[in-house]
Amino acid sequence: MRTPSRILIVDDNPTNVKVLQTRLAAEGYEVLTAADGEEGLAAARQHTPDLILLDVMMPKLDGFEVCRRLRADAAFPFTPIIMVTAMADSKDVIAGLEAGGDEYLTNPVDPAGLHDTVETLAAEVKEWNASLERRVAAQVGELERVGRLRRFFSPQLAELIVNGGAEDPLKSHRREITVVFLDLRGFTAFAEVAEPEEVMGVLREYHQATGKLILEYEGTLEHFTGDGITILFNDPMPIPNPNERAVRMALAIRERVGRMAKDWVKRGYELSLGIGIAQGFATIGAIGFEGRWDYSAIGTVTNLAARLCGEVPGDQILIAQRVYAGVETLVEVEPQEVLTLKGFRRPVIAYRVRRLKTPRS
Repeated sequence: MRTPSRILIVDDNPTNVKVLQTRLAAEGYEVLTAADGEEGLAAARQHTPDLILLDVMMPKLDGFEVCRRLRADAAFPFTPIIMVTAMADSKDVIAGLEAGGDEYLTNPVDPAGLHDTVETLAAEVKEWNASLERRVAAQVGELERVGRLRRFFSPQLAELIVNGGAEDPLKSHRREITVVFLDLRGFTAFAEVAEPEEVMGVLREYHQATGKLILEYEGTLEHFTGDGITILFNDPMPIPNPNERAVRMALAIRERVGRMAKDWVKRGYELSLGIGIAQGFATIGAIGFEGRWDYSAIGTVTNLAARLCGEVPGDQILIAQRVYAGVETLVEVEPQEVLTLKGFRRPVIAYRVRRLKTPRS
């Protein structure tokens, strides 16, 4: 059974109130009444009516002021208000609309006209509520999608994807990418002897420091497990000079974590950071199941970055030959190394990055 709409009549004339109350009750509406502006405000806030019939000329507070106060109240921004007056003066009509009224009727109110006006406003409110529900549902869905994407991408990129500025990156696709792999040296030994709270505290500091720089350089967080972190460049959106951006980020992270490591030493933690960087093609997209998806890159390039990281001691960056080819003019490196890496049949040429080259004057 449908709940009847609730209408509040605010009028200091008992005869007008009786006529309106009788007519509206006969139409099946629930009717409330108030004898002046102050009572009307109190009744509106107490009963939250679906529609308000508001007389203009009343003692204490006139209808214009009541309307203004209701419109200023967060609970009544869209409640329909019909202004009622004995004089259909154009100034009163304008004043009522400026105060926030939705419609204007003159006394004595024509019952048929009142019914049509109420039905029209009720239909408009119903449609507005339905439209609001649709917009809210769409916005909730959008927020959920943005939240899901922000797990992997920068906030700006997540917004771009949701707004249609980029294809859905969670679909499987193939692309050439630059992969950065980070790993804390000495973490396993540290975790075996330290208290769990100490381990979590170090990881929190480490993740906060690296996370800010990953976002700053617009990297994509592909994976992290404890002290191991994998970052992608050139995906999901192609970017210019992904090798350069990856190396610059790695140098910034090395410098930041290096400062943190000095503080860790003071606390008795022997920890340092190793970094490996590789370039190559991979298949990328969402893997997992409904309710638990991860963004992952599958290919030799991710394994190479991890193996390079495993070859260097703390505070070192080791880059593959293809990465070096893209940043040769920007960085100073140690002489090339020829490495035999697990899972790779052929020797791998790599370079240890010292620093960025100083620009010539």
